[in-house]
Amino acid sequence: MENVFEFYDSVKEQEVEWLWYPYIPYGKLTLLEGDPGEGKSTFMLHIAALITRGQDMPDGFKVENPEYVIYQCNEDDVADTIKPRLKSAGADCSKVAYIIDDNSSLTLNDQRITQVLEETHARLLILDPFQSFLIQDGDLHSVGRMRTTLGNLAVIASRYRCAVVLIGHMNKSATGKSLYRGLGSIDIAAIARSVLMVTRDDDDPEIRYMIPIKSSLAPEGSEVAFRMNRAIGFQWLKNKNKNHKKHLKKSDVAEILTNMLEYGELTSGVIIQKIQDLGVSERTLYTLKKELGIKSFRRKGVWYWQLPIADESN
Repeated sequence: MENVFEFYDSVKEQEVEWLWYPYIPYGKLTLLEGDPGEGKSTFMLHIAALITRGQDMPDGFKVENPEYVIYQCNEDDVADTIKPRLKSAGADCSKVAYIIDDNSSLTLNDQRITQVLEETHARLLILDPFQSFLIQDGDLHSVGRMRTTLGNLAVIASRYRCAVVLIGHMNKSATGKSLYRGLGSIDIAAIARSVLMVTRDDDDPEIRYMIPIKSSLAPEGSEVAFRMNRAIGFQWLKNKNKNHKKHLKKSDVAEILTNMLEYGELTSGVIIQKIQDLGVSERTLYTLKKELGIKSFRRKGVWYWQLPIADESN
């Protein structure tokens, strides 16, 4: 009879490997979210360019060797848009592959993903936007289908020790159940081991920030700033910190709050402290609590908050 369990003392421990510590782990899923036009794709193309050249990350994190990258985008043409953007970012285009899908649209369950990883040994796979690869896989809001689809992709990422970055558009609403703002089931953010957000500076729209909003495998990292300017192009900005209180949009705070509660209840004290650490007022927090339908209850004298239970039948 086949053994169906093991004891943990028989498991060989492994350290988490990082494409970019503490933001993008190898062998795991990372979700990069943001409103349309905020610079998510540009940000990742410049990260990919550094990887193909073996150059250090913007904060100085060492990249040991040039690596292959797969960049799959369903929204732009490979010849007149994607390649020029890769060249502008400084990428070695001989190390950036894409899957040809002229005759058959690519989905996250497609065997071609496994094939190209085997043949290229790519260490970074970018799907932009990942929602466009789910169209034939079922409803974005279906908990069961989303867990299965992304769970299978996570297995592939682990098998090939490849960092998978899912670029996700966020919807326009900051209220109600639709606030699982990443356009779909909250399980998308739950399965990702790292969730990053790109947002812009309200005072200077050329300046953008990558903000870590969930980090399951390492302490949360600092923000990373960059500038997008038509005249001078793309620039990494060193030693520039975002003034959360002045610049975090309400929708950003809502996304952070949702991710905090994705695995279940938290004490109100922990939530309030985290949000206040971001420079957000308690008044704004309680306004969002109401808009998101977050429930509160008391257990043994302690108040807890939890997200409304999603209807799995939807």
